[in-house]
Amino acid sequence: MATKTTGRAPNRLINETSTYLLQHAHNPVDWYPWGEDALAKAKEEEKPILLSVGYAACHWCHVMEHESFEDDETAKVMNDNFVSIKVDREERTDIDEIYMKAVQLMTGHGGWPMTVFLTPDLQPFFAGTYFPPDDKRGMPSFKRVLLGVISAWKERREDVLDSAQDITKHLKLLELGIARDDTGDDTAAQDAFFSVQTIVNATDRFENTFDQKWGGFGSAPKFPHTFNLMLAMRSAVKKSGVSESQRMMFSNIAKTSLERMAYGGMHDQLAGGFARYSVDRQWLIPHFEKMLYDNALLCNTYLDGYLHLGEPYFKDVAEGILKFVTAELRTEYGAFYSSLDADSEGEEGKFYVWRPDEIKEALGEEDGLWVIDVFGVTSLGNFEHGTSALHLVQSPEETAQKYGMTVAGFWQRLNPLKEKLLSKRNERIRPGRDEKVLTSWNSLMISAFVHGFRVAQKDEYLDEAKTAANFILKHLTSGEQLLRTWGQGKAKLNGYLDDYAFFSQALLDLAAVDADRTWFSTAVKLTDYMLDHFWDTESGGFYYTSDDHEELIVRPKNHFDGAVPSGVSVAAMNLVRLEQLTGNTTYGERARKIFQLYASYMKKAPSEFANLLCALDTYVDPGRQIALVYKSGEATYKEYLFAIAARYAPNDLMLVGEDIDHDKIAAPLLKDRVSVEGKPTVYLCEGFTCKAPINNLEALRATLGT
Repeated sequence: MATKTTGRAPNRLINETSTYLLQHAHNPVDWYPWGEDALAKAKEEEKPILLSVGYAACHWCHVMEHESFEDDETAKVMNDNFVSIKVDREERTDIDEIYMKAVQLMTGHGGWPMTVFLTPDLQPFFAGTYFPPDDKRGMPSFKRVLLGVISAWKERREDVLDSAQDITKHLKLLELGIARDDTGDDTAAQDAFFSVQTIVNATDRFENTFDQKWGGFGSAPKFPHTFNLMLAMRSAVKKSGVSESQRMMFSNIAKTSLERMAYGGMHDQLAGGFARYSVDRQWLIPHFEKMLYDNALLCNTYLDGYLHLGEPYFKDVAEGILKFVTAELRTEYGAFYSSLDADSEGEEGKFYVWRPDEIKEALGEEDGLWVIDVFGVTSLGNFEHGTSALHLVQSPEETAQKYGMTVAGFWQRLNPLKEKLLSKRNERIRPGRDEKVLTSWNSLMISAFVHGFRVAQKDEYLDEAKTAANFILKHLTSGEQLLRTWGQGKAKLNGYLDDYAFFSQALLDLAAVDADRTWFSTAVKLTDYMLDHFWDTESGGFYYTSDDHEELIVRPKNHFDGAVPSGVSVAAMNLVRLEQLTGNTTYGERARKIFQLYASYMKKAPSEFANLLCALDTYVDPGRQIALVYKSGEATYKEYLFAIAARYAPNDLMLVGEDIDHDKIAAPLLKDRVSVEGKPTVYLCEGFTCKAPINNLEALRATLGT
């Protein structure tokens, strides 16, 4: 994405690689990137720091930039009285983690753009999110905020410093605030927690916030909550500890949510992929930005939904996500960019919405009227200025029945018309794209492509996953360490916990479908590095930053599963998987410490720890360990792989290997496994017992029950 220019001389952000920072490189504000120059200037001149945090796809970040940061008068106030630092939250998530907690402490809510005023030694003393250019809707103008802070800093500095110290003290307590579980040394309580019943009980609580009509949880605005859906599907297939009514409820939570999200305007009905969230309960009008991480997580969830519920439409939705990501977020090197803006031509959603006359012009009268009816487009519109976000008014089955078609016939008519509309839409001015590559988000997308390969049985998905993984190995590693971000041809910043955890997870996923030994051996090395450099040796669990990271006012932790999983929850899942795949109990012991640390919180607030509960599920209710071994060059092994992948069994763990050089195999599960009679051979182990090797496809299907 090109940097916008205004005729002004660029500020210091012009040399950055972040798209978000480059968007501000021609503001009249004397912006600094976070770094020693800015921090030293604040101390030397005894000026407060104005920290502004956002990201490239953030609509209100663009609004505040236009209203305030492009205003010469506002810029002069900032330049004369503050050291102004601009931070991309997706690059410097450590800084965002710390100061978002400060915003929430001071205001009771958070969001972006985030505006925090700091003392020269980085302690926060005043904060907010978006501030308008004029007083309105109960919010003070940004200028009034600036003048108030300037006055307090000059006239009541001791009070400001006392307040900053108090807030910082609370931030430190927050990082220490996750207490150990309430089971203590009580063996019975421990046994009760480390059981399937904990998973079922946690999932049962989702009914309290589940929207029976529209799916999802809560009301507007509505987010996907993919981890809740994943946990619901896991609980629905439990062999014990769950009643039939609970089983039906859990499946209904997943089915209704996946259907309603897919029918809605949050789902791009033409290009595939999903916007970040819906502003309404019905999933109708999205906040139009599209994030890589959302689409990776939703892809996996829809694929699981297809396996669990047998709905072909869910697989189509997932493949639509993969098609969208490949078409619109793939770099020329095979990695993936971060996001697409909500805005184009200065208006949110303009690229995506339609008027009836535009559809008829693109498709002709007859087809146009039919598509208008199918997608609920009206002359009044459901969005702004008489435009409509496309959505399926009824389910495909209901619409097909309405028009006297089969469901297959419905899609046969609609899909070519969607392609015509997409082609017409592509003539419009496109939203901006955040052209940075993040290790963590790319890792989530690698896992999604791997899952797509397993379920859809398409080699191109595996090729995409391997290419992106090799990009990280080549461009985002430095010795034993991972780097956080790549852009403008440069990689930089120490990797965070989620970079290590998510990439290790992606490598384990690759090792489950591809025989390249690099995947498994690297996952082990990165996990061991993470344990050495991120583990909290006093309280247990993981810090978000490594022990050689830049020193900030606190060393942050990342506890909760939100729009993305916490680094802790993914790390815990990796540890559980590695114990089962290697037999190394150290991994399991560390995972158990994590579960003990968060036990009471997992029971009290399951929605905020839903992915960690998925990891606990794999720990307390392990599935089968499956080794698939084949002779090099033997292509039919994929038939065995796909047969195994055809069943919904989220706790099964698998490794694929070639029957060569067994003394060099890093994965114990593959050690001494051979292909019987030269045929692809499957070894199934469960409960510390292994079955006889299977080298017949029909016998494998019979054993698996598929």
